[in-house]
Amino acid sequence: MKVTIARLAARLRSPLVSARGATEVRELLLLRLETGAGATGFGEAAPLEHYDGVSLADCRAALEDCRGILARGETGDRAELLEACRRAAVLPQALAAVDLALWDLAGRQQGQPVWRLLGAAEAAPTEVNHTISSPDRAGAAAEALRARASGYRTVKVKVGTGDDAGRLAAVRAAAGPEVAIRLDANGAWSVPEARAALRALEPSGVECCEEPVHGLDALAELSVLTEVALSMDETAALPGALDRRVCTAACLKISRCGGISGVLDAAARARAAGYEVYLASTLDGPLGIAAALHAAAVIVPERASGLATLGLFAEREAPLSPREGYLAPPRGAGLGDGLTGWYER
Repeated sequence: MKVTIARLAARLRSPLVSARGATEVRELLLLRLETGAGATGFGEAAPLEHYDGVSLADCRAALEDCRGILARGETGDRAELLEACRRAAVLPQALAAVDLALWDLAGRQQGQPVWRLLGAAEAAPTEVNHTISSPDRAGAAAEALRARASGYRTVKVKVGTGDDAGRLAAVRAAAGPEVAIRLDANGAWSVPEARAALRALEPSGVECCEEPVHGLDALAELSVLTEVALSMDETAALPGALDRRVCTAACLKISRCGGISGVLDAAARARAAGYEVYLASTLDGPLGIAAALHAAAVIVPERASGLATLGLFAEREAPLSPREGYLAPPRGAGLGDGLTGWYER
């Protein structure tokens, strides 16, 4: 197969600020596989260094380590080819690009959407949350009002960044009592800090808090000290994290799990341990979002998933847009039609 790797940079409408840093420009890698017969498959690598510690350069190097394997693997078994790339690439963010491209290629060769190849009976729309990006009270309230008017039933607010109580109160006032509010601390707090913060924020009504502290032991300790439901996010990538239940839910991501194949495996292990499961994006492009939606058709998340993030990008028309707080996989074979044009701007 012919293997092409391209880098792109996509600017956000406004910086997305979290406890781990601010993102203004999102850099991604686009992987293209083309068979001798002209069939193509596309995948995306979406490392986010201040979030997962993986640089774009490291991810590209890992994909280059897979180039020869993919070039020689046109007639090979998809699972065996993916396993060979797993051993070569090591980084799950790079493996995700390979996994997505191979699923996309298989779907296009068979004329079937990926969700059907995965064994799903249908591609029901997935409930998604709106991510509030504004760091100030007025902007956050305006976003919450728009989210409510657009039919979202859950909004997510970054915390651990300053003025948490003020922004959360403004969001609650604008969203009204019927909209669930999810917090995301990105591991900003210690256990005592998290306990105090959640106690102060709980009166505003909190659906759950993602990654209030980092690590299995810290999450287990905090979970018995607060009435707020806790979800692991970054912690979910740690060895053994999904083998024992330490909190209510696990937030899984295509990039961190190594693609569709990896997220399905992670969801199965998490459910076996007793976790509720939902999916989210690491500011992925359309291929990553589409991949998560295909996986969601099999996983059927228990909570709203953080996949409505394409609207955060500037100067690029989102090929996947929520309707009344739900997102459906795109139509067409493979990962879907109309996705790759977004990467060409």
